[in-house]
Amino acid sequence: MNGLAYYLAEHPELGVFVAMGLGHWIGKFKLKGIGFGPVTGSLLAGLLVGYFFHVPVAETAKQLLFLLFMFGIGYSAGPGFVRGIQDGGWRWAVLGLTIPVTGLLTAYGMAKWLQLDMGYAAGMMSGGLTEAPVIGTTSEAIRSLPISADEKSRLISQIPVADALTYIFGTFGVIVFCTYIGPWIMRVDLKAEAIALEREMGMERSHPGLSSAWHMYELRAYRLDATQALIGRTVAQAEQSVAPERLFIERIRRGEQIMVPTPDTVLQLDDVMAVFGPNESLLRVVEGRADEVFDRELLDIQQASFDVEVTSREVAGRSLAALRTNEAIIRGVFLKSIQRGTEQLPVAPGTVLQRGDLLTVHGLVPAVDRVAALVGNVSRPVISTDFVALALAIFVGALAGMVLSTSVGGLHIALGSSVAVLLMGLSLGWGNSRRPTFAYIPPGALEFMKSIGLSAFVAMIGLKAGPVFVDAVHEIGGTVFLGGMVVTLMPMVVGLVMGRYVLGLNPLLLMGALAGAQTMTAGLAAVQERAESPVAVIGYSSTVAFGHILTAIGGTALIWLLHL
Repeated sequence: MNGLAYYLAEHPELGVFVAMGLGHWIGKFKLKGIGFGPVTGSLLAGLLVGYFFHVPVAETAKQLLFLLFMFGIGYSAGPGFVRGIQDGGWRWAVLGLTIPVTGLLTAYGMAKWLQLDMGYAAGMMSGGLTEAPVIGTTSEAIRSLPISADEKSRLISQIPVADALTYIFGTFGVIVFCTYIGPWIMRVDLKAEAIALEREMGMERSHPGLSSAWHMYELRAYRLDATQALIGRTVAQAEQSVAPERLFIERIRRGEQIMVPTPDTVLQLDDVMAVFGPNESLLRVVEGRADEVFDRELLDIQQASFDVEVTSREVAGRSLAALRTNEAIIRGVFLKSIQRGTEQLPVAPGTVLQRGDLLTVHGLVPAVDRVAALVGNVSRPVISTDFVALALAIFVGALAGMVLSTSVGGLHIALGSSVAVLLMGLSLGWGNSRRPTFAYIPPGALEFMKSIGLSAFVAMIGLKAGPVFVDAVHEIGGTVFLGGMVVTLMPMVVGLVMGRYVLGLNPLLLMGALAGAQTMTAGLAAVQERAESPVAVIGYSSTVAFGHILTAIGGTALIWLLHL
């Protein structure tokens, strides 16, 4: 032990890595779907290692990692945050604003009532709302206060203690409220609501995938003989005659000539048609009614599945059912999946697309290219990160956070480096959603920035607070835990009343939205399991960006309010 203590004291980076490794291992354990997760696991592991060993932590390293994380979370949440404000989803925006603000005011009120030090209040807010970035924003805000260095260190060491004490109920409380308490208050059955909503959206329950993503698509050649009723009809009439099956005549061989038909092209005897569509539809509609022929030259067309980002105002805000009436957009392509942020949405007629949604579209390359030009931009695989934009955005944001300040009641209030970097990330992320070549950061690199940044940061926070953890729990543990329960539940109650009885939101989508505003993915999973339907993700994806952005900023506001 003495030898290990020596190496950890002389080489603190070893302590950070062991805390992260143990933390991610701890975070894997779950009881009925509830667990700490890798971030809180890293915090607990850091507290444990820090309690037994002295591991000096460099403020520069800690801040570097946290700024990377804050930029990453802003960049990834930015499109959803701005989209929620701009694209007519004002009810979701109101709910997404209400819950973080209620969480902030509840944390402030409980801190005053329980007479908590601001460090314990900050940790109570972080754990009660299960938003670890609050640890960083409140720590930075405390460092900017006009108090002694020792007092700053004491207050900051309290934050991870309170976070660890309140996080479990923060997770458990959201799950229980969204799956049991909330539906009981509204007197609704989530399963029945899911069935009704799926029927309204045109979703099919008979297939687990709920979309055509599971179909095989093929291009086959068929010859028109004298028995075919299609002779003399136009291509548009032929395709319409098999509706609602979606089969498309993409090319025609007429004699020695291969042509790309228009909707007005008239089919003739002995034409060989290259027909594209789901294999199931080809077998059901065409097989046995026309002679299939092998024509390699005619069928030599590339197929592709491209990710297309929605940017068109003519597409955003419209349902898939409405878009199906626009032949220019849908002809020749099949929608396999819809991704909004990190969540997969159901592919159903009632699903409404928004700017920034990522559509996986399958079809022949000419058709996919045509549709991409109408819908938005093809997201081509890119592996290089725009480090110029990344580094300069963090620099400008951090500097602006230090410079921009005001005085309120004699208190010098600065925006803060972490909050300003978060906002810079938000603006660049939104800009990239409009122009995919602007400030591009690959999803894998972005996820690594967020994961390593926050895990290492909270591990270092835990290492520094470890020596005082046990004494702090004895001193204030029960009080902070009870305060955290109120901080968790009050935003849920206010959000339910606002969402259901003021905004008139669908009960099932509202439960998903409550989990989203508290950034609790486990809460969404619990709602989906309870409802036996994935559709609650629509509500979750509408508020989760608000939860990430506003709750993180709320940590800074909490310290300002408590110090005034």
